Amino acid sequence: MSVSYRSDATDTPDWTGIPAMPALANGWALGRMSALDLHAVAEIESRAYTHPWTRGNFENSIKAGHMGLTLRDPLGTLVAYAVLMPVVDEMHLLNITVEPHRQRQGLGRLMLAVALATSHTHHLHTMLLEVRPSNTGALALYLEAGFVEIGRRKGYYPAAGNAREDALVLRRAWPGGEDAA
Repeated sequence: MSVSYRSDATDTPDWTGIPAMPALANGWALGRMSALDLHAVAEIESRAYTHPWTRGNFENSIKAGHMGLTLRDPLGTLVAYAVLMPVVDEMHLLNITVEPHRQRQGLGRLMLAVALATSHTHHLHTMLLEVRPSNTGALALYLEAGFVEIGRRKGYYPAAGNAREDALVLRRAWPGGEDAA
């Protein structure tokens, strides 16, 4: 069953311009990640990845002042989240995850649009992220959203059998509009 999260008929954000906060359908809610969300976030994370962040990783991120964003469905269930880290003059997307049984319904697109709009709202007009080359779905979404590859981190991610997988470093920048200095 497909989830409708936007209040208009378009399922695809406009990736070409300055990021804008997407509209949500009635009942859907965005929020800031808090300690009360950590159990649900860690549960989703463990189902979504072979090498997940731990609850402690999320707790440390919140304590460090990183921005945790959550998405809840109309029943109040946490279904997706993102963790953003402002760094000097850019935003670093550290983690973006959708509950596995809710994937392929546009929620990853929504959370990426929210992350970009949040970055813009904080006057940071560049976003940086790392992604596994094997994560073809996420990589396709990032490229569709206007990210470009700017580098590679050798052996960045743990992989099966004590191996390591490179990370592609992607970046997206947009005009600062009236916020530009």
